Amino acid sequence: MTHIETLKQIASLGAMDRTVKISSSEIAEKMLTSPQTAARHLQSLEKNEMIERQTTSSGQWVKLTGRGIQQLEEEYNFYKRLFKARTPTEIEGVVITGLGEGKYYLSNDGYRKQIEEKLGFTPFPGTLNIKLDQENTIIRRSLDTRGGIRIDGFTSDNRTFGGGICLPIMVEEIRGAIIQPERTHYPEDIIEIIAPINLREHLNLKDGSTIKIKIE
Repeated sequence: MTHIETLKQIASLGAMDRTVKISSSEIAEKMLTSPQTAARHLQSLEKNEMIERQTTSSGQWVKLTGRGIQQLEEEYNFYKRLFKARTPTEIEGVVITGLGEGKYYLSNDGYRKQIEEKLGFTPFPGTLNIKLDQENTIIRRSLDTRGGIRIDGFTSDNRTFGGGICLPIMVEEIRGAIIQPERTHYPEDIIEIIAPINLREHLNLKDGSTIKIKIE
């Protein structure tokens, strides 16, 4: 066993480039374990030629060996491959006509200003409504756990407006967002998309057109 976490903590103290003074108690504190366990980890690393260790009257001195550094490089490359392999989630659906509420709400300063500030674009006053099949509805449902950009509710002209969550997306080359209002008349197989332009016109979409969106 190489005790990779112990190796990381030793490296974080500068032991990749030079010999450093390290106590078992110091390693134990960083790893939230006992000094006895930390000492066993150091012994194991030394036995496996991951570190060079020398004990003197002034304390314990440690430096990573080439083999120990190689072990960390392998760990680093593993995470690089792991994150590089991540691909954006895609949702596919068909365009439908909505209820016409988007124009009213997105023309309201309380929503528009928040979207400008938090998403970085002025929303076209209207949403593009997409109907999903069963498979894509399941994908859409899983997005709820990812969090998103919060749009706060507010009061205007003695009326209360609800908040919601925006999930940044890309439609073709256009940056936009799925908006999930707290108060909605739509079932979960319908999503509403906001964007800085009229997506229907720009992409020449009609009811029944198939469209793919990438969740960022």
